[in-house]
Amino acid sequence: MNCPYCGHAEDKVIDSREAGDGIRRRRQCLGCGSRFTTYERLQPASLFVLKKDERREEFDREKLLAGIRKACEKRPLPTGTVDKLVDDIETELYQGGRAEIASDVIGDMVIERLKKLDHIAYIRFASVYREFADITTLKEEVDTLLGAETEPSIPSNQLPLLPDEELAVKGRQAGQKKGRARTGSRR
Repeated sequence: MNCPYCGHAEDKVIDSREAGDGIRRRRQCLGCGSRFTTYERLQPASLFVLKKDERREEFDREKLLAGIRKACEKRPLPTGTVDKLVDDIETELYQGGRAEIASDVIGDMVIERLKKLDHIAYIRFASVYREFADITTLKEEVDTLLGAETEPSIPSNQLPLLPDEELAVKGRQAGQKKGRARTGSRR
């Protein structure tokens, strides 16, 4: 390891500790005495992505991260959320044990996670990934997303809090009383 400050080839390790999926080492240069930090991570086996046009490309975490960051840009997401999402996808890809995976599979993994994370980011990513041809296709996707969010139905064995008709009558009466109170106070 060459010192980033003076280029000297020898250093000593001052401190080592686990950091996520690797090891963090604090080093001191034996030439100039400067301290610097290095990270060691296990190099995963190569994973190739099969593109739509049949090309094969080595999996690039940074490319995936950039695409998801673009979709999540200016969204109120907690710090580290996008990195965690990419970590989860990358882990799942490597744990699958396959040497090659279709880009569609990766895109679907991103889509499913973004749908749960942030609807705006989901629509942004989906509009590029699914190549929406026009506004109608985009509207259909938004309608599908909103349709999936219907309120949970009341179980059939659960009694209503108030009968529907009683609720409607009381609502009308409350509205009439408010109207009278306002009218009376102005006189």
